[in-house]
Order: sequence, then structure tokens, then C-alpha cells
Amino acid sequence: MARPRWIYFKQIFPTKFQASCTKAKIEDNWINGYEVGPLVEIRKLKDERYVVRYTYDE
Repeated sequence: MARPRWIYFKQIFPTKFQASCTKAKIEDNWINGYEVGPLVEIRKLKDERYVVRYTYDE
């Protein structure tokens, strides 16, 4: 099985709450759609900021 390809959201967030709001928006775009939704996760950076990334399937 191939490893997933990750796309990083263009913004770095100072709080986990802000990152989770963006995560929810990305996940909501696929609800009741015809496509399988992406895996979305929040990653913590070394400087205590957060980034959102999601999978890309061809």
C-alpha cells in the first residue's frame, strides 16, 4: 500500500482551536458528496504553532 500524499494548508495557526476550525471546514466540503473525503489532521510545529494537512488521492 502506498503512503498517502499530503497537502499542507497555506496558513500556520497560532492556536489549535483555529486549526481545528479549518479542519472542520475541509471535512464538511465532502459530506454528502460523491467523493470519499480526505484524511485531515493537525500537526504541531516545534515553535508551538499548528498546521493543517490533508491527503491527496489521484
